[in-house]
Amino acid sequence: MSRTTPPRPLDVEELFPELAAHRGTTTRLHPRPGRPEMADSSVGGPLLWPAGEPWPVCTEAHPHARGRRPADIHQQRQILAAAWQRDLSTGPTDDERQLLDRLGQKHRVEDAGPADALPLIGVAQLYRRDVPDLPAGPDDCDLLQVFWCPFDAHGPTGHGMLLDLRWRRSWEVDHALEQPPQPQVVGFDGYLPEPCVLHPEQVATYPFAGLLPEELCARIDAWEEALEEETEHTADDDAPTPVGYQYDLSIPPGWRVGGFASWHTTDPAPMNCRTCGASMPLLLTIDSSEWDGGSGSWKPMEEQNRPPHPYATPTQVTVGRWGELNIFACPEDPGHPHRWSIQ
Repeated sequence: MSRTTPPRPLDVEELFPELAAHRGTTTRLHPRPGRPEMADSSVGGPLLWPAGEPWPVCTEAHPHARGRRPADIHQQRQILAAAWQRDLSTGPTDDERQLLDRLGQKHRVEDAGPADALPLIGVAQLYRRDVPDLPAGPDDCDLLQVFWCPFDAHGPTGHGMLLDLRWRRSWEVDHALEQPPQPQVVGFDGYLPEPCVLHPEQVATYPFAGLLPEELCARIDAWEEALEEETEHTADDDAPTPVGYQYDLSIPPGWRVGGFASWHTTDPAPMNCRTCGASMPLLLTIDSSEWDGGSGSWKPMEEQNRPPHPYATPTQVTVGRWGELNIFACPEDPGHPHRWSIQ
């Protein structure tokens, strides 16, 4: 079943005609639980990886001997999903709670040394044929594959993530790896995605307000403040949440490709290629929620009557403190190292 974004609550270009010159597109991926195959674009599904090519690993030395088993995490989620389907008010039965407690325990891998290579988790793969806003990779590669380390223990702080993007030409893979290596334990449940099929949908989008021309940004801010003041003076407690540029009219939530990055947590930061200096556009957003907060105006029309939990979190991926990961790529050479920002 396709997923369709509802029309925006207001015509933002009618309010601010100058925005027409800044309009772009982004492809909402709409991941939903399913059984994707290697030939499919997916989140958490099997990746089209050559059998003769080494699987990506984390070689940065850090502790990774203690964590939760991936199979336990998947089973725990299945039990919780079944319980919510039965009754949103009561949740799991007593027997299920006991099993959940056991599945929630951490385990130690006795022979795992800090310097041992750790298999990365295959997060997603995207074929250009499926995703309108996915650019061509280096040497006309048509398949983007995303990996990350299942532990937050990288970089100068020792608490950062490790992300690895690979481009390839799918038609060159004649013998795919059937059973890729997996980490025995993961340090963070949110790094383990549930298998999801995608329902790509291209929609219009506009830049983060702070990156628009100063005069236009000031007018948008004044308009939003006026709406908030009007709501505050409304006696009706059931009055709808006021429409806002950031959360309703510009940048959609959820997993998406292309468009504009949101900078709602930090100030906008220049994302320039460290190899050639080019300004890097947004390649991919990995979000902790598909539709959440604000007025909920981005919730697909096919899911209007569904509650936020668990339908708004199909991938079970969590970025930072329930945020989003924005990944940027060099427009001059997609093979140059990517950059990212967590919001």
